[in-house]
Amino acid sequence: MFRFLSLAAFGLFVSTSAMAAEIVITQSDSKFSEKKVTLKAGDSIKFVNEDEVAHNVHSTTDGHEFDTGSMQPGSDFAQTFAAAGKVKIRCAIHPKMKMTVMVE
Repeated sequence: MFRFLSLAAFGLFVSTSAMAAEIVITQSDSKFSEKKVTLKAGDSIKFVNEDEVAHNVHSTTDGHEFDTGSMQPGSDFAQTFAAAGKVKIRCAIHPKMKMTVMVE
């Protein structure tokens, strides 16, 4: 006779929450690869400097402040966006480099 045991009996639990996503944004030719992205609260963006010069990624948007400092060619930085809102991203070294992150 076979008996069926629940997964809980073995200490195994399945989470119903979705995994957070990570979007990759590259920096090349003194531009971000995207001008605008939309993500969910808790998701992150990995900024990758694929350019031949240093860049910076920062935001002064209330509640979303961060600053990578100088990012040398080949370096990367991941930023998690915890709260909903519109976040303006810039490069302090190259003022024309701009993008917007919409966090839902």
